[in-house]
Amino acid sequence: MRLWVNGELRQDESTADMICPVDQLIAAASSVVTLEPGDVIATGTPAGVGAGQGHFLRHGDVVRVTIDGLGDITNPSWT
Repeated sequence: MRLWVNGELRQDESTADMICPVDQLIAAASSVVTLEPGDVIATGTPAGVGAGQGHFLRHGDVVRVTIDGLGDITNPSWT
């Protein structure tokens, strides 16, 4: 996953670097609920953004996210 704010790269991480592998997260979630198409498993975010870094979105900032093999999306911030 790569994330840019106003063209500045803020995140560049891989799921391979996660504490719990994706297959373990899916197994744990599906052991307590039936997962359906469209369900989202939120895992948090890699370092590089947020209050811990002193970065906050401002009105008009443009956020772009790319996930290899999935695609990308760009959105303006309305905060």
